[in-house]
Amino acid sequence: MALESIRGSLKDKGVRLTRQRQILLELIDKSGQHLDAEKLFQMAQEKDPKLNRVTVYRTLKLLKEGGLVDELDLMHYGGDQHYYETRTKQEHAHIICLRCGKVEEFFGEPLQRLRRQIEAHFGFQIVLARTEVGGYCSHCQVLRAQEIEDARGQAPDGLPPAPFQHRAGKLKHVSRAR
Repeated sequence: MALESIRGSLKDKGVRLTRQRQILLELIDKSGQHLDAEKLFQMAQEKDPKLNRVTVYRTLKLLKEGGLVDELDLMHYGGDQHYYETRTKQEHAHIICLRCGKVEEFFGEPLQRLRRQIEAHFGFQIVLARTEVGGYCSHCQVLRAQEIEDARGQAPDGLPPAPFQHRAGKLKHVSRAR
């Protein structure tokens, strides 16, 4: 989002874009990350050590109420934390890895098509849509498969898994002695 557009939007609401507010907006807009308030505070302090947490929280509230930033929960990956991003012109979906927390953004015609289908089917005028998809990134899929395989190798009682014998194309479970 262009800083001039933000400045104009704030001015229309009677709010001045102070130096500290500008720092926070630029961090949200240009970091390439979805930042929570604490991370935003830490990054802002590097630019202005006088900036405090209260300013960060008040500014986030102001920007959210002004429609300049979106507050996201990202599938509650971080518990009750909220993350922030500037409003973009194009709708997008957030794809969140439920294991490592990696967030990807998906832009494209399928989202617009889904929006049109919902509007047509329900006779509903959509003014805001947030789409979040939770799953596992390719790296975490490999790790999960290994964890599942490792877990299968451990019997609940701590004994090694019972062996299987192969007979005429069929697996037969062999009971183990206790």
